Amino acid sequence: MGPKVWGKEFMHVKARKQRGCTIIQMWSKDICNHFWYCCKTADTYEDFFDRWAGLLHHVTGEHVWALGACQHGPLVEDREKEWIQKGSVAHQRLTEVVLDARWLKSVHKYLHFRSTAELESFHNHILMYASKHFCFSPPMYAARVMLAGLDYNHNVDRPAKRRADGSIQYDKVHNKKSRKWSLYTLKVEKDYSYIVDLESAILRRRLSVTGGLPRTARKRPDNTLQHGVLSGVPAPSTQELLQSQLSRGLGKSLPKN
Repeated sequence: MGPKVWGKEFMHVKARKQRGCTIIQMWSKDICNHFWYCCKTADTYEDFFDRWAGLLHHVTGEHVWALGACQHGPLVEDREKEWIQKGSVAHQRLTEVVLDARWLKSVHKYLHFRSTAELESFHNHILMYASKHFCFSPPMYAARVMLAGLDYNHNVDRPAKRRADGSIQYDKVHNKKSRKWSLYTLKVEKDYSYIVDLESAILRRRLSVTGGLPRTARKRPDNTLQHGVLSGVPAPSTQELLQSQLSRGLGKSLPKN
């Protein structure tokens, strides 16, 4: 459902090669984006339907109608994408797909859609402090995760970086899968002012503790590092491996002495 349904519908139009319907292909990506926007911003089915049905007006260049209006800002005058003529074969075909009663019955499944982009960004941020290429003890890993959380929460709402004239600075990134370029907003440099407070808290805690630090670190009973690599298969004896393992390239057993 969702974008997959729209992709199948539009490919169906293209496969049939209906005269006057090829323009729908130009709008397929925008329609998918509008579908997810309606799911994200609508709380009820009625609210979703009002925004979703407004698509049939927008694609014709009509942004204000009797029962509503588009919620986007001013549009660029120089447009490469053509408007779909109202009442044309393409507009009629699109109307059939948008207002399909059978498909609209499943829309309630998507009304609680919320993006997980911020959660995925935080998980990637943790890898900066606790990379999967290294092994950490449980206390060390917990400390690194907390440091990642402090860094993320302190800098997540940074404002956009602006030029001298006040305009927002952007940078370009290329997507290898879609083979397209896109823009993302640059943000001001990170601020690590919270580290000073963190160091002060650590020093106060250390001064309040009586006694020195332990000379040797004791492994906790639940520390899995003390077991080494866990293969799940009992390791054979060295003598058994010497008899069965051959030296690479020689076809002979390894020397025992």
